[in-house]
Amino acid sequence: MLPPVSIKPPGWAAEFRAFIMRGNVVDLAVGVIIGAAFTGIVNSLVKDIINPIIGLALGGVDFSNVFIALNGQRYDTLDAAQKANAATLNVGLFLNAVINFLIIALVIFLIVKLISKVMREKKPDDAPAAPTTSEVLLTEIRDLLAARPPAPAALPPAS
Repeated sequence: MLPPVSIKPPGWAAEFRAFIMRGNVVDLAVGVIIGAAFTGIVNSLVKDIINPIIGLALGGVDFSNVFIALNGQRYDTLDAAQKANAATLNVGLFLNAVINFLIIALVIFLIVKLISKVMREKKPDDAPAAPTTSEVLLTEIRDLLAARPPAPAALPPAS
């Protein structure tokens, strides 16, 4: 029978495990996952609701098909230009990305503002700091000196 073999994990493994299990890292991971889901919602909001309204207001412009073909040819849609392997400047897609960014930035601003307001409301009144050990000792000495009977007056020197 073979003796049991103990495999000692490398020193960094325990440190990495402790790092991963810290609250900040877990919170960050949850934030990234929620952010990815939120990005899908914002993309849909911009693509399916905001851009059609803006396009309608501008006379029926479809932002996803606002592009400039760099080869000088005319294409009806961005898809047609890409199928023809034409280099394009996708102005409409860039505008979609800018609108997405502005919406996400606005929502993050509102969330941070709300969190700051909640944190201010929950913050207890600033109580004065507890006295230090030195201050406590000096206070006791002062009180002891004040409680002592007064010292007799000094006698004048004898002549």
